[in-house]
Amino acid sequence: MFLLYEYDFFWAFLIISILVPILAFLISGVLAPISKGPEKLSTYESGIEPMGDAWLQFRIRYYMFALVFVVFDVETVFLYPWAMSFDVLGVSVFIEAFIFVLILIIGLVYAWRKGALEWS
Repeated sequence: MFLLYEYDFFWAFLIISILVPILAFLISGVLAPISKGPEKLSTYESGIEPMGDAWLQFRIRYYMFALVFVVFDVETVFLYPWAMSFDVLGVSVFIEAFIFVLILIIGLVYAWRKGALEWS
């Protein structure tokens, strides 16, 4: 028999966490003033009068560098709990973590050879 009553707190939290942002957007949409003038529609540049077009194209290198950074940042998030409980987990988990790091090192070498980490 399923004991669904044990999940009452979970469902209540889920419903509240969905309703709060929806209500916040609805209330701000109703209460916000609707005035669009030329000052409101201009681009904001730290109080300085904007010069030129606001749309600029960025080089793809920035995105590639950011993607490599995010991959290795997530690696740190995965490895930190493993390192904290290393003495309890044993050798098999050490081998799994070693394989995980090895795959990431292979990816780093690949990105390095493709030139994703060079700014020139």
